Formats: sequence, structure tokens, C-alpha cells
Amino acid sequence: MKTAVVGSGIGGLIAGLLLVKDGHEVTVYEKESTIGGRLTFVQEGDYKIDKGPTIVLLPNMLLSILLEAGIDTGEIEFVRCDPLYDVHFADGQSYTKYADIHKQYEEIKEKFPGDEEGFLQFMSDMEERFTIGKPQFLESSFLKTGDYLNRQTMGALLKLKAYRNVMGNLKHYFHHRKLQTAYGLQTLYIGGNPYSTPAIYSLVSFSEHKHGIYYIKGGYAGLLDHVKDACDRNGIRIKTSSLVSEIETTGDKATHIVIGAHREPIDSVIINGDFPTASKLVKKKAPKSYKPSSGCVLLYMGVDGNFDDKQMHQFYLNEDFARNMEDIFKNKRIPKEPSFYVFNPSKVDSSLAPEGKSVLYVLIPVPVSDQVDWGETSEILSNHVLDTMEKRGFEELRQRITWMKIRTPEDALQEGLYSGGSFGIAPSLGQSGPFRPQVQPFPEKNIFAVGASIHPGGGVPIVMQGAKLVAEAFKEHYKTESERKDVSLHEQDLRSIRSL
Repeated sequence: MKTAVVGSGIGGLIAGLLLVKDGHEVTVYEKESTIGGRLTFVQEGDYKIDKGPTIVLLPNMLLSILLEAGIDTGEIEFVRCDPLYDVHFADGQSYTKYADIHKQYEEIKEKFPGDEEGFLQFMSDMEERFTIGKPQFLESSFLKTGDYLNRQTMGALLKLKAYRNVMGNLKHYFHHRKLQTAYGLQTLYIGGNPYSTPAIYSLVSFSEHKHGIYYIKGGYAGLLDHVKDACDRNGIRIKTSSLVSEIETTGDKATHIVIGAHREPIDSVIINGDFPTASKLVKKKAPKSYKPSSGCVLLYMGVDGNFDDKQMHQFYLNEDFARNMEDIFKNKRIPKEPSFYVFNPSKVDSSLAPEGKSVLYVLIPVPVSDQVDWGETSEILSNHVLDTMEKRGFEELRQRITWMKIRTPEDALQEGLYSGGSFGIAPSLGQSGPFRPQVQPFPEKNIFAVGASIHPGGGVPIVMQGAKLVAEAFKEHYKTESERKDVSLHEQDLRSIRSL
């Protein structure tokens, strides 16, 4: 059974490894000269830093899927973050988020008195909702209408308060607006507006406490070395600089992929690009319109010395966070005073830079818009952010920068990310769970899909969970196809007997 994987992101590679175990012959086709998609490094001489994801969530899920895919996890070193991160408000107040619940209780009691019991209630309610949500919405696909239009799924959506938005949900637990913001900003991890994203995504902030935040020594993108080794061991062929321009279909099946002037016959295909863009490979289908996630301007830099007094992860929020989100998601304009996130991995990992040097990564959420001059805008934003960082304790940062690279939504768009959004399609109610593109998104059931825009959604462990759903859908599809052939052969036998 020849399976082509179009794109070498983590979802496609894990799906390929799971399928090889079931006897499929897997070839991965990657348009770039290197593999990894968003999970890769930005490098400058002896410096390197993650290009995309930085916060390692759901470590147990991640490790269990790696093991299931045949990857040796013994050489992967996880570093637990505690404190998890700092949230810095515009008035100079900071809030530290801890993995330890007792420390968190005391932090809230000191800085936001009266909300400490609400925090405990939040954790208790989210524990119950995670128990409901994980099997219903992370570990299951919605391939048929009956998979979600049923009492069990609808009941689960009600229990998860999916009709509320994240910030509206948090008002039931926290009275202080700053604390609501500190527990709502996590929707930005997947490019969603906390004022409109469904309350089910409050589980991200809960999970940070419950399951922890980790860092992978050598960088998150270092996972690719282990995945690539497993692909080599298991006979998966990876063809880089191989742009697939079309998936040909005949009747109700995909039959070939087209690479340059060459047509390659296939039995099945997995689309691993950002789905709204990559789905156009199936030429006969009219492309659907989706709501994109937010974009971001990213700053990558090497600096003299290090900032060991700063947490690995920290958030700097502007004075009016609600207005900031409204500018990005509704008005589609660049905030004058943006909020931003800083990643400081050299605090625990000296391998990322030469001795006496370090690396920093800054993410500034911005709207996706083709009306913005991203060259001029990124310069304005980067100057504002660097000024703010210097004022907030990154002493003499500008003088200490040895190199800096900037990535904008325009770059993301050129790389194939839908509308220049950085996180797949937006996690709105109409694009979540059963309403998100599924792992068999076309009438041709031998075309599968995986990635941040596919159910169950974005984030490395969740995309890897999507790869598991692809493998399960493969088994079901080919079992059903085999059963149909058996029925057809049985009917032929009966006709032959009757003709005697």
C-alpha cells in the first residue's frame, strides 16, 4: 500500500511512522530543502533558536505518541519550568504562574486577594471538563454527521460551556480583570481571541498547572532529529525539494500526485500543509473559505551575555488588553502599544549560543491583513518592543544585540500559511471540534489530512494526536474497503453457483 505524505511537518512524519507499523509503504514529499515545517530552527553561525513553537505542553501525551510511533524518547531531555512564567502588566505589577497549586494560591492571595478560592474552583471545574473533553474532542474524529449530532456529544459541549467565550467564562471565577487576562491570554498560543474563542479553550491555562510546562534541551525543533532517525530505521523515504503541485483524482479516489513533470501513482495520500492552502492540490474541489488565526511579527536575536534574572517564558501586556485584542481580531489594525511574549531559553540551555552569549525570541501578535506594509510596520513594532524590554529590565539590550532577524505575516504567507496566520485556522466555535476540517476532509476517502488547521487543532502534541486519528481512520477505511471486496467476491461466488 503506497502512501504519499505531502509535507514534512511533525503531523505528517508521525502519521507516516504510525502507518509503517501497519505495513504501509510511506514516502514523504517536502517542497523545502529541509524538513519540519513550523518545527525548525532559525540559525546564525553558532546560534540557534526555535522558529515556531516554544512552550511544551501536555508532555505525557507527547511522549506517549512518540513511543507509539517507535521513537526512542530516552535521549530526549525535558526540563520542567516552575515557575511557569511571569505576566507583566503595564502598570509595573507582575503575576507569576506556578505549577505548584499551593504557591499559586498564595500568589493570588497576596496580589489579587479574594480570588484565591475562585482559582481553586476554576481548577476543580476544569479538571472535570478536561476529563470530559479529552476523549470526546481530542481522541475522536467527527467523520460522519452522526458522530457529533448525538446526545453524548451535544451534552459534552454543554458541560464544557462551549457557548461561553474564554474571558466570559473566567469572570465566573476571578473578579480582578488582570487575573482574568492572565488566564485568558493562552488562546493566543493558537491564534485565537480570548474574547470570542469558546470556553473549552480555558483548558489550556488549566493544563499548564495540571500537566506543567516543559522545555526540551536543545530546542523544541530538536525533536526532529529523533523523528528523522525513526523514519530512517523504518524505511520511510523523505524527498526534499520535491514540490507536489496536484493530487489527481478519478471517480471517488486519489490516484496520483504530480511532482514537476512526473506523475507518481499512489494508493493513499496525506495532506500535511496548512489545510486551507494545501487543499487546493485537489483541483476539482472549490476551495472553502475559513477564518484565519492571528499573525505575528517574530524577532530572533543573539545577544552578548545573558538574562538569567528573567524567566524562560514571560508576557508583557499593554494597558488595555481588551482594546489590544479588538485591534488585532476585529479592527485588523496594528496596536500602537502591543502586548508581546519573550522566550529566553539560554537561561537553562547553553548549547544554543557561543560561550558568553545567548538567544532571545519575541512574538508580537498582529492581525492578518494584505493592507499592511510589513517592512515598515515590523520596524516600528520591533523598535517599540526593544524600548519596552529595556525599560522592563533587559538592560542595554540594543547595545548587546549581535544579530537580529524578523519574520512577518508576509513571510508566513509566502511559506504557505493561510492568509499569513501563524497558527492554522482560528479556534472559533464554528471551526472547532466537529466543525473543523476532519482527517478525511474530501469525498475521496483515500485522501487524509493532518496539521494545525485539522481537528483536533494546533500545538505540537495536539497535531501529533491528529496523526493518531489519521492512523485510526486509515485502519477503518481499509478495513471497510476490504469488507466491501469480500462482499463483492461473495456475491460473485453466489452468482457463479446459481449459473451452474
